Order: sequence, then structure tokens, then C-alpha cells
Amino acid sequence: MSEENLPAVPPVPHKRRPRYGGKNPRRFEDKYKEHGGDAATIAKVIASGKTPVGTHRPILVAEILAALAPQPGEIAVDCTLGYGGHAQEILPKLLPGGKLLGLDQDPVELPKTEARLRSLGFDESVFIAHRSNFAGLPQALAAQDIAGADVILADLGVSSMQIDDPVRGFSVKHDGPLDMRMNPQRGQPASGLLQKIKPDVLASMLADFSDEPNAATLAPALAGKSFTTTRGLGDAIRAALPRLGKDDSDLTVRRVFQALRIAVNDEFSALDTLLRHLPAGLKPGGRVAILTFHSGEDRRVKKAFAEGRRNGFYSEISEEVIRPTAEERHSNPRSAPAKLRWARRAKL
Repeated sequence: MSEENLPAVPPVPHKRRPRYGGKNPRRFEDKYKEHGGDAATIAKVIASGKTPVGTHRPILVAEILAALAPQPGEIAVDCTLGYGGHAQEILPKLLPGGKLLGLDQDPVELPKTEARLRSLGFDESVFIAHRSNFAGLPQALAAQDIAGADVILADLGVSSMQIDDPVRGFSVKHDGPLDMRMNPQRGQPASGLLQKIKPDVLASMLADFSDEPNAATLAPALAGKSFTTTRGLGDAIRAALPRLGKDDSDLTVRRVFQALRIAVNDEFSALDTLLRHLPAGLKPGGRVAILTFHSGEDRRVKKAFAEGRRNGFYSEISEEVIRPTAEERHSNPRSAPAKLRWARRAKL
């Protein structure tokens, strides 16, 4: 058949890039080109000191690596895998011969992170993903027939992927259902907790979980009320404290959301359980590092490490809390409240 008689090939239709409604589209699904993996835009966002939507920037990475000192052939556990940023830095230092067990209770983010780390070349022989709250550390180790770990890390912060996604209900930044559950398949959402709680119980919770100075005023305005969205709760908090300036009002909203998140996920109870199990989960000479983000967490870690040293479980602990440098706080403002403490298991 001559070229003149060849059937015409229909042209491939041009596929337009997604359009974004103005510079700052409101919908999370459309918000920012970095959510779709635009490398140039991601670089600009990071350079401006912000975190690209749908990602997470690991905090105090160099300091954590110095405290944990992972070595080839060792067994590590990342108790809060999240986006995998810390795990991605630890894994190469365990090779050859080592492996990392990554725990996370979030059924939404864990499969994404596992796929991300697999794509970087970390197969099942070196990286195991296990869906579990960090309070289940002993069971997770037993399930993998691991008698003890050389390295254990727990980053207690909420990941940026959870904060940025309005469907998760962790932040008033974008309106969404008032949920806040790390595992959306278990427990009651924050909306349910508020609807059932008594004012005196809520006042104590706000004071204990977030050091909220306006707890006594806020509690009767919020307890027993029906709030279905993050924006609705944020508006109610501001309305209850009309004399506060914008900055103080924003801080109060964040503190209330923090306290509710801790309560919804029973975070302090889970942390206390982890701290009790840590010595038994470490090999002699093993190292643990815990990254906290508010005073209630840090007090528990500091006390547990000090008691562990007095009881002979730990041979060394960090004498001073380790904080992000000024440069890190500038480049990643979400790192500002972070505090790092470490301990070393005593040798038998």
C-alpha cells in the first residue's frame, strides 16, 4: 500500500494542564501545583519556608541521626512512620544487612508511604511496614520475630499530610468535617466528643492538654454543643473570646484543636504505654530518640528517661533538650515547637 493510500491517523488531542482558580485556589484537591508533583513549584515552596501540600518535611534530621547513630546490620524501628522522611534517612545507614520496621496507625497515609519508600529501592528485605499505634511496639516486634531493636525513633508530631487535608479535620486552615482521628476507622470524631463532654471535664482537658489560659471561659461555650466542621468550631472559639486580638485568638484556636486531637486519639495514654515498653524493646546499648511538640509530651519523656536511668535501664540520657536551629525554624516554621530527647539502653 502506498503512503497516499494509508488510513489517516487521528491527531492525539492536546491534554491541557489542570487550571487553578487564581493564585490561591480554595479546594485542597486543586490547591497549589506542588500537590501534583510540579518539581519547580515544590522547590519554590520549600525555598519560601513552607511545606508543599500533601508532603511532610522531617524535623531535626541531623540531630536525630547523631543521637541514634544507626549502623550497618542494625535493626531500627520508626514508631511513627508518617511520610517516611526520617526513615528515608535512616535506612541507607543500616545497609548492608540491617532493616527498618515502620509503624503507623493511619490507614490513609501508610500505604502511600510504603509505596514511596519501595520506589526508592527499599524492598521487603530491608523495610517492613506495619499498621499499628506506637503503643503496640511489643506486639509489632513479636510479629516480626525481633527480640529487640538497636534504634527506636518516635516523632510525636501530626504529619503535614494530615494537617493539610481538610477531610481529616485537624486544622481550621481549611474547612472540613470536625474529625481529628489518626485512624478514621476507629473511635469517635472530635465532633462527637464535644457533643457529649461536660463543661468541667472540657475545662480540665483544655488546661491539661494544651495549657489553655481561657479554659474556664471556653468550656461552657463549647461543651455539649454540636459542631460539624472545623470552621464552625473555630468561629465559636473566637466568638466566646471577643476581646482577644487576632494573633491571640488564632493561638487559642490552635490550642483547643490540639487538646481535642490529643483526647480523640488518647495520645498521652499511648505515649505512656510506649515509654513503659521502651527499655524491653531495646537491645543492650540500643538508642531511642523521641521528638515532641508540646510541654505535656516533653514532660512525660523527660520523666520516663530520668526514671529509667535511676532504675538502671538507661546508661545515658540527654541532659538538655535539643531544639531546631534558627535556620531550620526559618526554613520550616512547623519545626519551631519541636523538642528532641534521647536515651541509651544500659548494657547487661
